Amino acid sequence: MLEWLLSIIVFIFPAYVANASPVILGGGAPIDGGRNAWDGNRVFGKGKTWRGLIFGILAGAIVGAILAFVVPADLAYGLSFNSRLAAGFLLSAGALAGDLAGSFTKRRFGYKSGQSSMLLDQLPFLAFALLFTLPFHTPTVEEVVFLALLTVGMHVLTNRIAFLLRLKKVPW
Repeated sequence: MLEWLLSIIVFIFPAYVANASPVILGGGAPIDGGRNAWDGNRVFGKGKTWRGLIFGILAGAIVGAILAFVVPADLAYGLSFNSRLAAGFLLSAGALAGDLAGSFTKRRFGYKSGQSSMLLDQLPFLAFALLFTLPFHTPTVEEVVFLALLTVGMHVLTNRIAFLLRLKKVPW
């Protein structure tokens, strides 16, 4: 059981890093260029920036590379070193693609930038990260359920911490 927990946490960790990094490393020009979609709302919102996207993917990929060096293959689903490097990058890119998809969906439902939506704030980044890495690992139902629960809990905890540290303007 402990090996299973370690394996799934090590596997998903680059996605968590990528998703959290834009809070610290982001800012600057918004990805949507300030444009609105057909519904009159912003495409993604002011909080989704090019710098956050690039540095988020980079931060997650770097963590993925470090893990590829230090974590033995038996705790990485038996993946080769090169596959672990690729998976780290894809987890990171998938996480931020999912975050953008969540923001896009929130804007379509009329949520403003920074406004909380319990599931759209947490699950799209996880779903896209897992989808992007399907060539390397197909998660079991148990893994998906565990990661969904872990992600919701971690999201609430880390956002409250970021708020207390004044890294975020809202605690969600």
